[in-house]
Amino acid sequence: MSCKDKKILVATTNPGKIAELRAMLGGDVQWVGLGEFKDIGEIEEDGATFAENARKKAVGYAQATGLWTIADDSGLVVGALGGAPGVKSARFSGAKDKVRRLVDHKNMAKVLKLLQGVPKEKRTARFVCCLCLASPDKVLIETQGTLEGLINEREVGENGFGYDPIFFVSHLNKTVAQLTREEKNAISHRGNAIRRLKPLLDKFLQKTCG
Repeated sequence: MSCKDKKILVATTNPGKIAELRAMLGGDVQWVGLGEFKDIGEIEEDGATFAENARKKAVGYAQATGLWTIADDSGLVVGALGGAPGVKSARFSGAKDKVRRLVDHKNMAKVLKLLQGVPKEKRTARFVCCLCLASPDKVLIETQGTLEGLINEREVGENGFGYDPIFFVSHLNKTVAQLTREEKNAISHRGNAIRRLKPLLDKFLQKTCG
């Protein structure tokens, strides 16, 4: 049964995240981003965990728009930094700029500075992504995905966004920013969370559209 008239909001203005979700979840639905809702205020991400922030955004934007909403919170967890940047990954350097890549570079620069002199074997890190799908009145699905790696000593690669240029994946001998979109989706924390979400979403859509 077709769900082509069903709209699902992806609670981000980040085109990279929207593209990843659309490409991997597919489905005969209409995917829309927050850019189509100019008058909605931003939901504050003040949770203590990635899961709390994803849940808060999904429910909040679903209530504001009346649409099923998928929200994620994701970030970098570095062992040698006591788990930082963690939930503050997007604003770790405190930088504010409309050009996202400038903020990304400042965030990465702070991580690299804090890890100066730390040997490779102690530069372990994890990307974490928590996804939440909510209707205006309740949470429908929650999933989580991770990717293990090391923090490189410098930025390498031009693809991706966020901390991708300094996140080194040992078994590929590349940073995430050196991967194609397809290669990244196959291993990424967000990709893993989406793969767990997809069969559950498909079941919800079958019930809704049936």
